[in-house]
Order: sequence, then C-alpha cells, then structure tokens
Amino acid sequence: MRTAALRRCLAPLLAPLLAPAPAPVRGLCGRRARGGGAAAAARKITENAKKSLASLKRENPRLEPTLAIIQAHNDHLIQETNKDFAKEVGLRVIHICLPEGSSTDEVINEILRLNEDPNVQGLALDLPESLYSSKVLNAVKPEKDVDGLSDVNLGRLVRGDAYDYLVPPTVCAVMELLEDIGGKTVLLVGAGGAVGAALQCVLQREGAATMSCQWKAPQLRSKLHHADVVVVGSTKPDDVPVSWIKPGTTIISCSRDLLSEKHNYDQQNNHAAENTVGSLAIAMRMQNMVKNTERWIQSQQYRKWDLRCLKLQPLSPVPSDIEISRAQSPKAVDVLAKEIGLLTDEIEIYGQTKAKVRLSLLERLKDQPDGKYVLVAGITPTPLGEGKSTVTIGLVQALTAHLNINSFACLRQPSQGPTFGVKGGAAGGGYAQVIPMEEFNLHLTGDIHAITAANNLLAAAIDARILHENTQSDKALYNRLVPIVNGVRGFSAIQLARLRRLGINKTDPGALTEEEISKFVRLDIDPSTITWQRVVDTNDRFLRKITVGQANTEKGFVRQAQFDIAVASEIMAILALTTSLQDMKERLGRMVVANDKKGDPITAEDLGVTGALAVLMKDAIKPTLMQTLEGTPVFVHAGPFANIAHGNSSVLADKIALKLVGEKGFVVTEAGFGADIGMEKFFNIKCRASGLVPSVVVLVATVRALKMHGGGPNVTAGAPLKKEYTEENLQLVADGCCNLQKQIQITQLFGVPVVVALNVFKTDSPAEVDLVCEIAKQSGAFDAVPCDHWSAGGRGALKLAQAVEKAANQKNSFKYLYSLELPIVEKIRVIAQKVYGAQDIELSPAAQSQVDRYTRQGFGNLPICMAKTHLSLSHQPERKGVPTGFILPISDVRASIGAGFIYPLVGTMSTMPGLPTRPCFYDIDLDPVTEQVKGLF
Repeated sequence: MRTAALRRCLAPLLAPLLAPAPAPVRGLCGRRARGGGAAAAARKITENAKKSLASLKRENPRLEPTLAIIQAHNDHLIQETNKDFAKEVGLRVIHICLPEGSSTDEVINEILRLNEDPNVQGLALDLPESLYSSKVLNAVKPEKDVDGLSDVNLGRLVRGDAYDYLVPPTVCAVMELLEDIGGKTVLLVGAGGAVGAALQCVLQREGAATMSCQWKAPQLRSKLHHADVVVVGSTKPDDVPVSWIKPGTTIISCSRDLLSEKHNYDQQNNHAAENTVGSLAIAMRMQNMVKNTERWIQSQQYRKWDLRCLKLQPLSPVPSDIEISRAQSPKAVDVLAKEIGLLTDEIEIYGQTKAKVRLSLLERLKDQPDGKYVLVAGITPTPLGEGKSTVTIGLVQALTAHLNINSFACLRQPSQGPTFGVKGGAAGGGYAQVIPMEEFNLHLTGDIHAITAANNLLAAAIDARILHENTQSDKALYNRLVPIVNGVRGFSAIQLARLRRLGINKTDPGALTEEEISKFVRLDIDPSTITWQRVVDTNDRFLRKITVGQANTEKGFVRQAQFDIAVASEIMAILALTTSLQDMKERLGRMVVANDKKGDPITAEDLGVTGALAVLMKDAIKPTLMQTLEGTPVFVHAGPFANIAHGNSSVLADKIALKLVGEKGFVVTEAGFGADIGMEKFFNIKCRASGLVPSVVVLVATVRALKMHGGGPNVTAGAPLKKEYTEENLQLVADGCCNLQKQIQITQLFGVPVVVALNVFKTDSPAEVDLVCEIAKQSGAFDAVPCDHWSAGGRGALKLAQAVEKAANQKNSFKYLYSLELPIVEKIRVIAQKVYGAQDIELSPAAQSQVDRYTRQGFGNLPICMAKTHLSLSHQPERKGVPTGFILPISDVRASIGAGFIYPLVGTMSTMPGLPTRPCFYDIDLDPVTEQVKGLF
C-alpha cells in the first residue's frame, strides 16, 4: 500500500470525485476529517507537522531527527517524494537503497543495523509486496516503527493504548479522507495484512460496520452493492464490472501499483467517486515521524528503569561470601544492559555476566541531566574492617530493589595481589556484594593486564633507548629511527611532533642539519633520575629492588630498579581520571619517566610510545558492567592505589552511570581508606578532573573500630577478639567517637552533607549503637543510621537509603580545600593542618629540591595527592583516635604528570606488597569437574 501511496501524488488522472462532505469530525489519527481533496489535506498535515517539529527543535536546539527508509526497488520517484516531504517538515531522511531482488535476510540485516543506530529515530520500509512478511515487519524496533506495522504496534492499537501506538500512515490517510462514517458499511477489497487489520480496527472504533473480501470472492458482488464505502487495496480486475458498485459509493484506493492499473470505475457516469491516499499517506508518515521524535526525546529524559530485581533469601548464620554469590543466579548481562537503557551496540559482552560499555553512550545522552552523586568514605581504617564496599552495595540494593529508585554502584577493580595475599577480595560481603564474586576478584575483563603490558612496554623503551644512544653515533641512530622504506624516508606523526617541540619546523628527513639530527636522536636520559618502574599484579617482596641489564648483550648497562604492583602504575591513575580516549592519549604522552642530563623532563611522548600505549589501553578505558546480588547495576573500573594515587574508581564510570540513572537517580561510588585520604583526594583531585559535584557523603563506621580508636587493645589476625570488642563498653565507644567526629569535620570542610552509616555486628549492644548515632548527629551529621545489609541485603539498608535521599535534597555548598594557584608547599600544609590536624609540615632537603624542580618545570599548579599511612590521621600508624601537635615529615616529593598530581611521601611508602606467612592462596582451589572456584572471600 505504501509504494502506491507515494506514486499517487503525481497521478492527476486520478483526481478524486468525493461525495458531498458533512460537518467535519475528530478522527482517530488526531486530525479533523474533512471533505476536501487529498492534496489539500496533505498540505495541512505537512504544515502542522512542520510547526510541531519546529517547536521541538526550539526546546532541543541540537535535535536532528532522522528517518531511515529501506527501499528495495528502482523507483526513484518514491525516493524523491519522501525527501521532498521530509525537507518541507524539517526532517533528515537517509535512504538505504537495496537492489531489486534482495532477500528477506538482506532486508532484515539492514533493519537490525538501523535499529541500533542511536542517530536514527524512525525507520520505514518501501519494499515489493513479496517482502512484506511478518518476519520483516517485526524486525523493526517498535519504538522506531513509524509505519506502525509491527505486531507490537498493532497489538497496542487494538488495545487502545493511545500513547504507545502509531496508526499506519495509509490508514491515517484513509480516515482523513472519509466523512462521518458512523453507521456506514465499509468494504475492504484486496486489503489484507497488517494495514488491512489496522484499518478494520480503526473503522470499527469510529462506528463503521466493516466487511472484507478478495476480488475473486463469490460474494463480492453482493458486498459491493451494500457498501457505502469501498477501500481498494489492490488493482481491480477487468472482469469485475463497475455496475456492481452502487452509485454514490466513496472509493478510497490504496493499491500499490496505481500508476499501471486501469482506472475503470466509470467516473463519468458517476457510478462511484474515487479518492487516492497518495501524497496524504506520505504526509501522515512524516507526521508519525514527528510524533516518534517527541517520544524519543521523552525516552532520553529521566525514567524509572523496568528492572527485574533478584530476590534474596538470607540465611542465618550467614554463609561465606562465595557460597552466597554462587547461590544466586545472575541475570544475563545483555538483559541487565537493556533494562537500564543501554543499546545493543553500546556493550561488548564478556561471557554471561560481564560487559564493557562503550563511551559513545556519553554522546547519545549528553543532554540527559545527571543524577545525584554519592561518595562512601570511612573512619580511619583498623584491622577490624569498616565495610565501605559492603555499604556501597547495600545502599544501591536498597535504593533500586526496595525503593524503586534508579541507582548505580561504581567500584574499583581489585588487584589480584591482595586477593591471593592477605586482604582477600573486594566485592563487598555477605548479602551485599557484586556477583559473580570470583570473576570480580580475578581477571575481570583484563584491564589490569592491559595496564601491565602498557607500563612495561614503556619501561622497556626507556632502557632500550639509553642502550642504543650509548652504543651508536648520531648518524646510525638517525638512520635507524628514520629508516628508508620502499625507497622513501619519512618521519612518523609522533616524530614530527617531537621535531616541533624542539623548534625544528622541517618535514623532510634529508633537510636536517647535523646539529638538528643530534637534538632529535639524543634524549640523553640520566639513568639516576628514572622514576618509571616495571609492574606485576602479584605481591612479590623480592622485586622491591632488582638489578637490570646483567646479560652480556646489554653491554655493561646495569642499573638498580624495582617492580611495583600493577595498580600502583601511573597508567592506572590515568585510567581512573581520564574523560575520553583523546584525553587519555594526551595524558599518556605527558607522563614524565626521567630527566635528561640537563634536568629537563623526559616524557612518554619523547620516547615515541604514546600511540602504542593508547592502543594497549583502548579497551581498558571502557567501564565493565556487572550486578549486585539483587540484580542492580554496578560499574567496575580502575583501581588506583589509595596512598601514592587517589584511590577512586574511574571518572568515566561515574559520568556514564550519572547519565543512565537520570536526574532523580543516584550514583554511589567509594573512596579508599579513611575520609582523610580517599575522600580528600576524591574532592580535590577526582572532582577537579571530572567537574562533577558530589551530593552526599556516607561515612562508614563500626562500633568495634571505634573501640580501637578509643584505646582498645591491638588485634591480631586470626586470633579471637578480646572481650573489649565483644562486650558492651560505652566508655570505650565514646572515647573512640573522636575519630568519627574528626572525619565528619573533614567532610564539612568541603560543604557536603554527611550521613553516617553504622555497620552493625551481632556483638554490638543497642546502647552502643544508639550512642554512636547520637554523637554523630550532635557532631554535625545530617543523620546516622544503623545498617545490617551484610546479613539482610538491601532491606537492611532501607533507612540508610532514605536518609541519603533526604540529604541529597539539602543545600550543597561544595568547595575545594585549596586553590591550585598556591605554591606546592602551601597546598601540602593546608592538607596537613586542616585535614590531618598537624601542627605544621617539615620537608627533607630532597623533598624541597624536588618541589623546586617541579615548580621550575611548570608543574606547580597541580593538585596534591598525599602518600601517607592510612592507619592514622598522623604519619605514625600506631596513633589512633585523633592525634594532635605532630609535625608531618615530608621525606620526598614525586609527580604523576600524566595523571595530573604531585604526590609528597610521608615517611617510607611501599609500592610492592609482600606475601604473609599464610597467604590466602592456601584456601583457594578449583574443582576440576565443575570448574568452580573455592576459597575466595
């Protein structure tokens, strides 16, 4: 029907002869039915659609609605007619012209591609009759089906779901041409399929009695004689005489091949009056496209997810984390992705439960308002643990699974070093964890391996460059760095960039002078200044100091070096702070790895390795989607150290999550260690990099940890807890609350509301719990809530979720702690005095020398990332509570220029953990039959 409709606009021989028009009535397609000609109605529909679209564009200036039309014939007239109408309305049209004879599968493949194109809001088909199968029509996504012919759309039409369906354009055109048809008999001849079904439904809803038959039906003559209106869906055969049609009958022709049919309704004798839907059907298609655009705009705005949450059946006593994880059946990750609004082409699936999310989503949702941004931090850590990850997961489970609020958790990827060492996994715990926990805690999607490869490629490039410069002349180096390939010699793009930095504006390798060649090929790296170390994601204390270059092939170039754990690499910090692929590439190029013999910095860009590093990191930059025990979404991305780096998950994960949850949703992320370290760096480093403003801080504490800060006895791993921690002791709790109060005060420095989450253990007495909550509120917390999500799942964090929701609506006066314009030493002093409570700072001569060097090199305006023990507010791990009066010693100052911060070292700081006497790996095993992992926690 649609093909013929497009042709009729140029068929003047079919000028309609309509019956006298009664008073117009409101039609089902939203227009007033009228008597005038089809062309006049088409002009009116087009004008209205144009006005509606112009209004939408005024409200959405960047809107460019696009209609894709798949065509599988050579009728260029159809293509041009669509383009003309679309241009008049203000729509963009793209035609996909398949060759005649294309198969059903070829058409469907094109449909599926356009279904997932985020730049296409509507999809229409202009195909030969043979291709209009149910399989083809139902391949079109219902939300893009501007012709309204999919089963989903027709089902909604039959049910009368006014907002959810579109009336097929041909049907709309027929109804537009008819007068008041209430009580009249309408016969559909040769009009079957989806259009025929939709037409019957609409006619009946308008009060008409409908009949249908084919041209060859025995009862055709009788039905034609009794019909007041005849709608023709295919060419009338010559052997059906016009005399069968009673005089005055209105005929609406929807035949596909109208241009070639014989028009033999004997109009001259006024046996019947015929009208054609031609140009009007095209206008109706454009009207449907405008309606679809409006719905698309609304779909991009905040909506509550249609999320199927997973039910929990908590057991008592609570089983091990891995037993709980394995007892739950996670949703397929593609199902989860669809539930939260991700398109098929925006995810890359890894197995059944993990998927990478592409950054293109940020462009698609750029106009979507962000949700609320929540940070989970903690009191100063103790060996007893506080449970920040567990609170993070419990909170989002409560928000989404129990309060029906869109929420996302954003977590760091754990290093495998601690997983096999002493700490264990980091997926949360109990009935508030990420699943499958063994996949979360092990390789995940390989991001840390990519970082290891990139880091070590750069390390290899440094030593190799020193070796080659030490053993070759300038000419030999130049010939190898800029070789002749296929008779042509040319600089690579990164070499041309180095020439420009050197002030050499030449592109012909043969044009450089000897002096320029020497400047180009010689980096003159001072080996004693190399700060770039190799990394491995294993706790291996014997790699803390190594010697490299001992083989004879390295010709005596021997130096001392070390390995760091992979998550300590600056590339990990870059991954966590970058905002795009281009930004990551630029940051990788800016990484300073050493100084030359003149004291100037040497970067990865100077070594020519930037592009290669970006290639190794191109997949790692995409956040990994997983889920909680209750089926709510989680992003796992990046895992920088919280001491020498900033200890937060990635900016990109947060940004994508904030778009997906919408303006009424919540994104909950976690900062490493206590609020004095992880939270301070979150605000001063991460928020500066992202431009995001936090809404609420959730500060995690436990009664047991507070008792230790109040003077409780030391805890030995594996030994039973002493009675101070298992029996009520209100005085010890009250004394330890000084640390909680200090962390609340630190949060208030940044102007963000704080809610205290008290993780409750079975040994905590009600009086102890009440005491902590009361002190917290008296100290300025917006609220303080006891939580038992570890044993009850999201239901155990309901009060916390409600408190966070209320706090997020409070006035927020977020501010940074210091100005970047301050000198490096002053920024360090501000953190030491205002956050840690130090009396002052003291820099060693080496630290002062480095400060002077970085200032001279132009790095003085970077934020500060303090590398300090996490076990105390001071530099002395044994000092619990709130130490005062101490001088904070700065032993050294280093820089991560690519990541974008200066990190002063307070005392000695190990970047390679060691294995304990009894590591976790004693308990980890694999069942060779079921392939199930055992022993992770």
